[in-house]
Amino acid sequence: MPGVASAPTGPLDEPVRTSLLGAHAHLAQGLGDAVRYDPDVAPFLAEPQSAAEWDDVAALVGPGGHTVVPAFGALEPVGLEVLRAMEGVQLVGDAVTGRHDPELVRLGPDDVPAMSELVARTKPGPFLPRTIAMGTYLGVVEDGALVAMAGERLHPPGYTEISAVCTDEQHRGRGLGTRLVLAMAAVVRDRGEVPFLHAAATNTTAIRLYEALGFRLRARPDFTALTVPSDVPART
Repeated sequence: MPGVASAPTGPLDEPVRTSLLGAHAHLAQGLGDAVRYDPDVAPFLAEPQSAAEWDDVAALVGPGGHTVVPAFGALEPVGLEVLRAMEGVQLVGDAVTGRHDPELVRLGPDDVPAMSELVARTKPGPFLPRTIAMGTYLGVVEDGALVAMAGERLHPPGYTEISAVCTDEQHRGRGLGTRLVLAMAAVVRDRGEVPFLHAAATNTTAIRLYEALGFRLRARPDFTALTVPSDVPART
């Protein structure tokens, strides 16, 4: 995999915070300087910038609570415990124009049970009861069954993340993932925005697909799962 392309600083360096202070403000929970997605929508917390903000995080998440921080630098949590950290990649599609696909189905709230079942089988990443509120989702439905899907997740100014790209094992090898990513990219481009993606660094098959479609490696964030110790007193 090629090295990280040079990139100026901007909203993709803090994609959770810039999403929650912008297009996704209606999905945010905040306390002091800490801000995160509603836990029914996504597990993500904006990367704290100070010890005082970590105190706000502990109060916002609450004793025994969990959250995930996409960290674009060295993460030094204050008062929280690290459960695990996953090396990731951020890829941006500056040159990806996308391609609309009229055979794909627009998914809605009534499809969430089928979407959740597909995610449970394929494990593309977190998909919670209200994740669909983050944006557009498209799927492939055959014989009444959802066999593949992709959708939108983080929404920093000028960008939209393509996420939840997954295909049922029995339907792989047919190019459904490619169709879905290109169709989602076209949806993003129709708004005058740039598509981008996150993936686990170990998911080399997906990364090769995204790079073949024109996405370039921009950064290597770590997705760090944290918990607030249960003995931390709740802020009143």
